[in-house]
Amino acid sequence: MVTARESSTPSPGRYQRKRDFTVTPEPTPAKPVTREPAPLSFVVQKHWASRLHYDFRLELDCVLVSWAVPKGPCYDPKEKRMAVHVEDHPVEYSTFEGTIPPKQYGAGTVIVWDRGTWEPVGDPRKAMKAGKLVFHLHGEKLAGLWELVRISKPDDKQDQWMLFKKRDEWAQPLAEYDVIKALPDSVTAKPLGPIEAREPKVARPARDAVAAIDLSAAVSAPLPAKLEPQRATTASSLPTTGDWIVESKLDGYRMLARVDKGRVRLFTSGGHDWTKKLATLATEVAKLPLTSGWLDGEIVVLRDGLPDFGALQAAIDGAANDDIVYFLFDLPYCDGDDLTSVPLWARRARLAQLLENDGDRVRFSQDFDAPIAQIFEAAAGLGLEGLMLKNRDARYESGRTQTWLKAKSRLRQEFVICGFTARGGKDGEVGSLLLGYYVGSKLHDAGSVGTGWDARRGQDLWERLQPLERDTSPFAVAVSKPSRWSRRAAGAERWVHPELVAEVEFAEWTGEGVVRQASLKGLRVDKPARRVVRESGETLKPTPVSQVKVTHPERVVDPSSGVSKLELVRYYESVVQWMLPHLVDRPVALVRAPAGIAGQTFFQKHAEKTGMPGLTAHDRNLWMNHPPLLTVDTADALMSAAQMNVVEFHTWNSTIQRIDKPDRVIFDLDPGDGVKWQQIREAALLVRALLEELDLQAWLKTSGGKGLHVVVPLAPRLDYKPVKVFSQAFVRHLAKTIPDRFSATSGAANRIGKIYVDYLRNGKAQTTAAAFSVRARPGMGVSMPVSWEQLSDLKSGAQWTVQTAREYLSFQTQDPWEAYWLAKQSLASAIRRLR
Repeated sequence: MVTARESSTPSPGRYQRKRDFTVTPEPTPAKPVTREPAPLSFVVQKHWASRLHYDFRLELDCVLVSWAVPKGPCYDPKEKRMAVHVEDHPVEYSTFEGTIPPKQYGAGTVIVWDRGTWEPVGDPRKAMKAGKLVFHLHGEKLAGLWELVRISKPDDKQDQWMLFKKRDEWAQPLAEYDVIKALPDSVTAKPLGPIEAREPKVARPARDAVAAIDLSAAVSAPLPAKLEPQRATTASSLPTTGDWIVESKLDGYRMLARVDKGRVRLFTSGGHDWTKKLATLATEVAKLPLTSGWLDGEIVVLRDGLPDFGALQAAIDGAANDDIVYFLFDLPYCDGDDLTSVPLWARRARLAQLLENDGDRVRFSQDFDAPIAQIFEAAAGLGLEGLMLKNRDARYESGRTQTWLKAKSRLRQEFVICGFTARGGKDGEVGSLLLGYYVGSKLHDAGSVGTGWDARRGQDLWERLQPLERDTSPFAVAVSKPSRWSRRAAGAERWVHPELVAEVEFAEWTGEGVVRQASLKGLRVDKPARRVVRESGETLKPTPVSQVKVTHPERVVDPSSGVSKLELVRYYESVVQWMLPHLVDRPVALVRAPAGIAGQTFFQKHAEKTGMPGLTAHDRNLWMNHPPLLTVDTADALMSAAQMNVVEFHTWNSTIQRIDKPDRVIFDLDPGDGVKWQQIREAALLVRALLEELDLQAWLKTSGGKGLHVVVPLAPRLDYKPVKVFSQAFVRHLAKTIPDRFSATSGAANRIGKIYVDYLRNGKAQTTAAAFSVRARPGMGVSMPVSWEQLSDLKSGAQWTVQTAREYLSFQTQDPWEAYWLAKQSLASAIRRLR
């Protein structure tokens, strides 16, 4: 077997000469290091430079031999993909993700699309010289036997090769599977684990076959004085792919232990030193066979074998301190070595060695070797908070990551205590706590909690809160007072400085953005109030993969771009997780194109004989004298609609639950003849500026056609009529103030050289193209949510299409509309000010 050599690294040559390392974030070639032989690595980096392409790199002789593959790899042996041999890259480049600045070589964004190991068939050095390299790949997306063949002549300017799949059990026709479109994202941000472990074609090696713990990625390093812990992201669904270590989500306090020459100090996740508070526990940690290091875990108190959060709080400051148990689950540093780049499974294996003779108070956090869905169901049945899912090969990274996920079986999170009421209106005992959370620097009202404590605890809360009293509400964003009073215990509200944090379990978030059926679990003295934000609003449920069969996949939907029905369906399948939040529970109007967009198209708003399986038809009485309305609430419903030739998805401004009360206002910027794109961008900024004058936040998306959509989220309190009146007054004010730019009157003749801001979409039953919807126009543009910062770079309202939108999304690390879902704004003040 060929392995990574111990010889010195060849001169980086062309790679180094092409780059200015004072400007580009790309890695500089490191000095050669002697290391043990290891399997050869490979990486495929997705690179959006002047055009999108894939950089295919194979480790050989301490460098990455590299090819630029414009169309990327394909599992179909009939598909021969051009691969241009480029300069060797340093091995350090294999983990590079980031943006190469403008005017630098290769300027653009790079992500790690696939990674793993490779095995050459025969001598790879002779094969490179001969121009015929055959090899096996063991990646997260690519597997099986592949071949690179040189096709250029010696005097050609470019060293051109062909990359293609050899026929084996992994080969698949392109019409059945396109790996580029099916799996477009970064494996660093969204790791999948080895494909050979996910698929039945290759037997998964037994974990106990590992002969030794692989600590080859460890490096000697001084013990850091502080360590920010790795944090988990809330999972939106149980993962169905990837290699995950599954642990119980312990109901306690996160705790890190620093060991230096046998001296132990205990720190909370916020960096507070609790060594004196937990002195006996620190003594137990000091007994471990560890001279120096950092240990990561959770402290709990067990009752009947299960964590009890209330008991933990009592134990921290009380006589039951010795009941606290420390469950350890990670080892970032150990005896002079930095293990943060060591795979998680190896760090845990080393930790298990340290805890081989663990006692009652310091224990190893066991993982479970069973299907995730089965473990999750069992955890929920036991009343546990949920599961922790950690990518088996992940490194330890401070801060919130996607390689650690928390799967909640119950809604539960921290809230800032912003006020309280007295029990029965009498001083001395707290009757309810008034809750909040931060969005940026602003404190939002989250409702109240009035259960979960007895009289003694109520008196203790009173003593803690009374010194923090203040005269005014700390909320920057609050729900209306009548609504607040209707859901809170009777008694005058008393406000406090937002310093204390409560852990609360609750049934759901209401439409107003407050918690329902809440119960206090305890105070979080280890969490700073300013870090409390709203978490995911649903308990976790697995997301089923659509099994809709596509008929007539070859049918051309758009003759101008050549987009086929299969491409359209695949696009919608690839954006399900992004698009569904914009569709769920909203009545839809669907644009169907059975003969393609060049043929006859028609709207469908109601359930008919030509209904689509999976879509929800709602009661006739929901909208008097009209047939049942339709909603698209699941992945299967979305895919069923796409299979039935739906091109566009348009939605109401209200949901089924509050059909008469819109929760958004939309301003559609529709340019007339003669309007240049720069004028449309300026118009969007002017609309935003006026909205901000009215204290209203707005979000932006492309229309997928000629213009832009400016969207203002609302708390669903007003009926459609006053909302539409407001939008009409807003547009008329724009047109009156800047008549050379805007028109408030529809009709082509009224907007020549101007932008018509369509307010009519804010009436009842009126619809607008949903985010991520394709438009039934030549080119098949997509309505794409963007940030305001992106506006200056937009080139058109149809900048992204069916063929490019999903690739664009694979490079996005943050949702520009993340805060949109929390912004429940009132129009009352804006209406008064506009008048």
